[in-house]
Order: sequence, then C-alpha cells, then structure tokens
Amino acid sequence: MTIINRTFELRSQVLTFGKSKKLSIINCQLSIINRTFAGDMSLGLPFQIDMLDCIIKGILIGMLASAPMGPVGILCIQRTLNKGRWYGFVTGIGAAASDIIYALFTGLGMSFVMDFINNAQNKFLLQIFGSLMLLGFGIYSYMSDPMKNAHQSSNKKGSLTHNGMTAFLVTLSNPLIIFLFMATFGSFAFIIPDHPLEMTVGYLSIVIGALLWWFGLTWLVDKIRNKFDVSGIVILNKIIGSIVIVFSLVALVGLVFNLYQLPEW
Repeated sequence: MTIINRTFELRSQVLTFGKSKKLSIINCQLSIINRTFAGDMSLGLPFQIDMLDCIIKGILIGMLASAPMGPVGILCIQRTLNKGRWYGFVTGIGAAASDIIYALFTGLGMSFVMDFINNAQNKFLLQIFGSLMLLGFGIYSYMSDPMKNAHQSSNKKGSLTHNGMTAFLVTLSNPLIIFLFMATFGSFAFIIPDHPLEMTVGYLSIVIGALLWWFGLTWLVDKIRNKFDVSGIVILNKIIGSIVIVFSLVALVGLVFNLYQLPEW
C-alpha cells in the first residue's frame, strides 16, 4: 500500500508543477519508492539469515572438528616440520575429506529424528546435551596426551596425493569423530529438516572451516618450525582444549539463562 500511495503522489505532483520541475520530482519520488520497496523486500530476509546462519555454524563446526590434536593432527604437524608446509596441508585435506563423510552420516542419522529436533522443547534439550558433550570433549582434550597414540611420519616425502590419502585413511579409521559431530550438531542446532539447500551449504561450510584450520595450523607451524617441538604440540593441545571448554560453557550459560532464544514451553 505504501508503494501505491507514493505512486499517486508522484502523478499529482507532476501535474501541479511545471516541466522544469518534473524531472527532479520524479527522481526524488522514485528514490523514495525504491527505498520503500527495498524495505518491503527485507521481509524476506529470514531465508538469507538462515543461509548465513548455516554458513557460520558450518565453518565453526569444521574448525572445532579439526582442531583437537588427534593422530592426524600430530601427523599434519610432523609432515609440516619434516617435509614442508604443503605436505602438511594436504594431510589436512585428506582429514577434511574423511570428516565430511562422517559429518554426512551423522547428519543423515539425526535427520531421521526430525520430529524430535523440530519440537521446541526437545530442540532446547538437544542443544543442552550437545553443549555438555562438547564440554566433556574439551576437558578430555585438555587432559589427554596427544603424543601417546601419535602416528610417526616416515622420512620419505612421497607424493602429495599419497600423503593426502594416508591422512584420509587414518582419519577414516577413527569413527569416534561421529560423537564430536553429534555434540557440535546438537549444540549449534545445525540440522534443519526439509531444507536441502541450506544443509548443502552448511556441509560445504564444514569443509571450508576444516580447510581454514589446516591452512592456519600449517602456516603457524611452518613459521615457528625452529621453536616447535613435542612440548609445543602438548601446549597447543591444551590451548585448543581450553578454547572448546570456554566455548561450550558460554553456550550453556547462554541457553540456561535465556541469553539466546529459548523455546516457548
């Protein structure tokens, strides 16, 4: 209705004023119409917000899933130090390829309980449970010794493809990553049933997040390679564990004290 009213005002004012002022009035009124129309179109923003929400959540999940210093993380650091940065990065690419497979399986399994997830009360409980799992994982990561079950990198460089494939197989042999995805999917309320486009973008964002982590990690290790040793790996693992703990606690506090949007009971 606002646009129609503006249009009638435009016509009446054009008839009133002379030719010299017609053009300026038309331009002025058209700009008002454009702004009004843009404001009306902004009502369609929930789709864009949901898409952006999926991208941000996916990137964070990808980074959180890749960050813990498990066997493949140690392998990535060792190869970066012994073979070069790009050998370490392709190790991360192999790990990311394996992770997205487990992420898809986890998402598929959770989508089967879409009625459970879509219920506001149960969605809230699922987020609480996911945050608690994430908190437990952060504590475990902080307390664990990353070098205990570390895979030793061979002295032979090999091809980049070979290094990526071996990292893929090492990560694929550890299905426990599913529990981490369950925790992050639950905490972030990542699964959106019956929205294939948003979920596809979300899964792609998980890959992007993982690649960003491996790129950043190999860059850091390569820059401080002369000062980075086993103790550096242990310290890095504790830092990562601390970040996960803080993140999960912030999520829990936000949910419990209604700092985020809580479901209506």
